[in-house]
Amino acid sequence: MSVSAPTPLPESREPDSRSSPTSSSVDVRVEGLSKRYGAFWALRDASFDIRSGEILGLIGPNGSGKTTLFRCVAGVAPATAGVVRHREAPIAGKHRKHFLYFVPDGIRPWPDQTVDWVLRFAAGLHGAPAKARDEIIASLGLSSLLAARLRELSKGEHRRVMLAIGLLTPQPLLMLDEPFDGLDLRQVRATIEQLRGVKRTLVLSIHQLQDAARVCDRLLLLNHGKVIATGTPAELGDIEEAFLALT
Repeated sequence: MSVSAPTPLPESREPDSRSSPTSSSVDVRVEGLSKRYGAFWALRDASFDIRSGEILGLIGPNGSGKTTLFRCVAGVAPATAGVVRHREAPIAGKHRKHFLYFVPDGIRPWPDQTVDWVLRFAAGLHGAPAKARDEIIASLGLSSLLAARLRELSKGEHRRVMLAIGLLTPQPLLMLDEPFDGLDLRQVRATIEQLRGVKRTLVLSIHQLQDAARVCDRLLLLNHGKVIATGTPAELGDIEEAFLALT
């Protein structure tokens, strides 16, 4: 993990004012990424761009390879083939932690520590100021949970704590695997507003298509380990119909 100073939290963006990054602002380029387990290809020749400052949504059915793609791009799992480039330079997996931070699905660290302790620890580790920590706690509705131990939290509550940890990190690219899983509608809307207010590049794996269309600048559709379509929500039209047609 990097311990350099984090990117300051900016004021929230309005949904209609989200920028539309162009191909000239490509920050990360994934080329031919593949992952094989024995005879099974969990990921096959995935190629796409991640543009600076955008919110890119990765959507696909269960078993489509979303988590495998995240793990391979982040360098957590070695890819069988393919290249990940940062600003056109190929970057080995062990060095990607310097420009991206990955929050996996289902991780539950420090179960016996309180939420307050965990967030203070994360803020101190990454050099985040107390004001930034307090703003994230308030925006994600964590104030009432600060005295609770992580093992006592519900799935949705724990999800919000892990999101808070991710937002306290300094890396310009933040990858979140299923950030809305376990959240109710009110919590989803609050989380969407929080993510829209972060001027960082975000890649989100999202199961609910309506959530993806609301929060993302572009969508990447994955099925059977292959990228089958990319585009803005407007370009793809009815996301659910487009997804069903392509899968």
